[in-house]
Amino acid sequence: MLQQPTDPVDKARRLAADFAERAAHHDATGEFPFENFTRLFEAGLLGLVTAREHGGHGGGLAEAQAVVSEIARGEPSTALVLAMHYNSHYSLRRYKKWPTHLAERVLSANRLGPALINAAQAEPRIGSPAHGALPETIAHLDGDTWRITGRKSYVTGIPVLKWVSLLALTDEKEPRLASFLVPTDSPGLHIEKTWNAAGMHATASDDIILDGVVVPLQDVIEAQPASEPLRREEHATAFFFSLIGAVYHGVAVSARDRVLAFAAHHRPASLGSPIATVPRIQDGLGEIEVRLATNARLLRSLGEDVDAGRPVGMEGMSVRHVVIDNAVAITSLALDLSENPGLNRDFQLERHHRDAITGRSHAPQNHMIRTIAARNALGRATPQS
Repeated sequence: MLQQPTDPVDKARRLAADFAERAAHHDATGEFPFENFTRLFEAGLLGLVTAREHGGHGGGLAEAQAVVSEIARGEPSTALVLAMHYNSHYSLRRYKKWPTHLAERVLSANRLGPALINAAQAEPRIGSPAHGALPETIAHLDGDTWRITGRKSYVTGIPVLKWVSLLALTDEKEPRLASFLVPTDSPGLHIEKTWNAAGMHATASDDIILDGVVVPLQDVIEAQPASEPLRREEHATAFFFSLIGAVYHGVAVSARDRVLAFAAHHRPASLGSPIATVPRIQDGLGEIEVRLATNARLLRSLGEDVDAGRPVGMEGMSVRHVVIDNAVAITSLALDLSENPGLNRDFQLERHHRDAITGRSHAPQNHMIRTIAARNALGRATPQS
């Protein structure tokens, strides 16, 4: 049974300190951090955004951001998988679009043990659905079942997932875009290890290959005409993008902590005092603090707006853009301030930098976000006479 976390953020902070001790190992080996998810379950944190009547904590976005950022300070790959899990459970709870039998299946398992879920949408040839192309993964209606064939990329956390919410195109006379609840132990579903990125190595964001995977007819989460753009609800979008940003904000906080301790204690013989007394170092540390404060304020403000039900438009994408760019700048600056010692792998600053840079891979990429923002602005512009 899920435990109720009395102070979820404090529990996350304590767990993160433990996770941090093994983070460098997971980065170096790519070994998936299974133990971390057992610990998260035992602490009640896998049910953070799950409704109380289903054994969860009923938390909102602001609280989820804080928990995800704390976990990311310790081991960011764990935090990213957790963020994806929260995204699915938040949508399930808030929008109640899932068929009752599927919702109960997922919620029951989440009460009993680590039973994580993530969406499987991106594909090798078409990329993310954000790029506008229809999936090449096909769901064929065969009597009272669907048979799904195709390939999905970047399925973050696949070694620990119990299900994926899988996007496919039906081959009906009038095709639909449909999301199916697919157990990851389904016959015909195979994992191909493809994830070998510079950062976030332990997310195991590998490919899954589906070869005629059988799904019951009624296990469709939701569907829409394929001729229509994929539907996105603004608060759900903001929740997702905000949690992604929270992961990399946590990475940046970790980098700050390391470089701050280094600057306060490193005493070159030629200087005779800590390098923190040097104006250039103080200026760099100050810039890091300004960027972190900006990130924290943006994330918190967006979280509070979503939790209050206020309109947010596309601000979730914009906030994620700024937060990740600031995280990259912070980790880069931390490396610069620590000079040669910072490049030592044992110091782990270079790991934080690689993790932060990997944040830019999330779709839609920054150039797409800016293009969307520009088009929206142009659409509002009043033509001059």
